[in-house]
Amino acid sequence: MREIERLKEEILKDYPRMSKDDTFKFNCHPGVSCFNNCCADVNIFLTPYDVIRLKNRLGISSQEFLDRHTLMPFDKGLTYPVILLQMTEDEAKRCPFVADKGCTVYEDRPWACRMYPLGMASPKDGNEDVPEEFHFLLKEAVCQGYQEDKTQTVIEWQDQQGINDYNAMGDEFKEITLHKFFESPENLTPQKVEMFFMVCYNIDKFRSFIFDSSFFDKFEVSDDQQKEMKTDDIALLRFGYQWLRFALFGEKTMTVKSDVWTDKEQELKMKQKLPKQSS
Repeated sequence: MREIERLKEEILKDYPRMSKDDTFKFNCHPGVSCFNNCCADVNIFLTPYDVIRLKNRLGISSQEFLDRHTLMPFDKGLTYPVILLQMTEDEAKRCPFVADKGCTVYEDRPWACRMYPLGMASPKDGNEDVPEEFHFLLKEAVCQGYQEDKTQTVIEWQDQQGINDYNAMGDEFKEITLHKFFESPENLTPQKVEMFFMVCYNIDKFRSFIFDSSFFDKFEVSDDQQKEMKTDDIALLRFGYQWLRFALFGEKTMTVKSDVWTDKEQELKMKQKLPKQSS
């Protein structure tokens, strides 16, 4: 994780900043001599949206995807749980989804893979030294894609790579992770870490958490919304973000049913009426 912080400092200091209308030369295809070489021995952080797209592409549950394809780094500098795509255990440490002909999950590949060779720095990432969003090129010695004679703007590249949905979902995730709640390490009790991890990365477990319990007896959630969340992972994830704001941050993003409040008030009154036990 310290290496990532060092890279961030280097980018802010030395990398040329690009706007969305700036152009660059790059192309990647099986004819490039380095094809697939960049898909090995690399840290790919996965967002909640990445996990949903990949586990659905593979036709497995979020729990199975987490168990088989991810690892969670432990670092004192982390303010919230993050997950990495787990590379294969052979010497090359290749991405498990890459074959000789290329990416086998290409239509659902993670945000980081879609963006390459572009990087992005934004105030939304918590960078105080970045007054406005900018892009930069990640020129690596292994990559020969820069020798290709294809020119595009930053915005054209993003459109070609289908990055817009990923950016939109990523912005919603950043709003959660940059909340002041995470500025105080003592806030992250084991129970709250578990809640955060479940909502953000184990969406199928979160579905069971709300549908296989008395959750909807306690909170106002319309029938239409409940029906949508039963089958739509994205709708459920967005609801999960609301739940985190309520359960972790103490924000009024959920409505408690009136009869629940009444029962709580009566329970409190009964406790107040009970005689104190003598010691």
